[in-house]
Amino acid sequence: MKILIVEDEPKTGGYLKKGFTESGYVVDLSQDGVDGLYQATSNHYDLIILDIMIPKLNGWQILQTLRGSQLDTPIIMLSAKDQVDDKVKGLELGANDYVVKPFAFVELLARVKNALRHQTGHAKTATSLSIADLSLDLLKRTVRRGGDTIALTAKEFSLLELFLNKKGEVLSRTLIASTIWDMNFDSDTNVIDVAVKRLRAKIDKPYSIKLIHTVRGMGYKLEELSV
Repeated sequence: MKILIVEDEPKTGGYLKKGFTESGYVVDLSQDGVDGLYQATSNHYDLIILDIMIPKLNGWQILQTLRGSQLDTPIIMLSAKDQVDDKVKGLELGANDYVVKPFAFVELLARVKNALRHQTGHAKTATSLSIADLSLDLLKRTVRRGGDTIALTAKEFSLLELFLNKKGEVLSRTLIASTIWDMNFDSDTNVIDVAVKRLRAKIDKPYSIKLIHTVRGMGYKLEELSV
């Protein structure tokens, strides 16, 4: 799942990005309101974490603009403004939650999971994804195939989630790189191929039916092929 964080304080922004990345999320970070609004309206995000006191456009303005454009992505306001009136204002403008600084990351993570769990009307808010005898639990962050529990790293989990969300589709190395590693694909490196190979070793190699397939010259796809 992909999160946008709009936070102008570098230390807080870096802390949040590191924490959510280590928790298996793909994270974009914006440090001012204009860029934050542009990112929110130009890309798909499963959730937005939005500070209020940010330069160029404040969080209230961004929230109003996004809700005015009928964007229903969950938004969690993050602010040092701890007055009841501020919390009420955020919720009345359409925020899904309001977290006061300073905060414990574990609590914010729980609130993010809760907001994602309660989001409705979007295919990617399902709590689990599956194909054949392979299943991925988005809330517990667990993977099972058959009767086996499979341990994955955060990046491997995100890669498998991407494959499952787009099963049957050919995913180019460029798409995988930009979605999972937030980088442009360099054809001189084999980071994507190595990552897919490691994922295959865990979810495919021990089993008779293979799910991840190479499409020569194009990329990879997740598909249960009939025999």
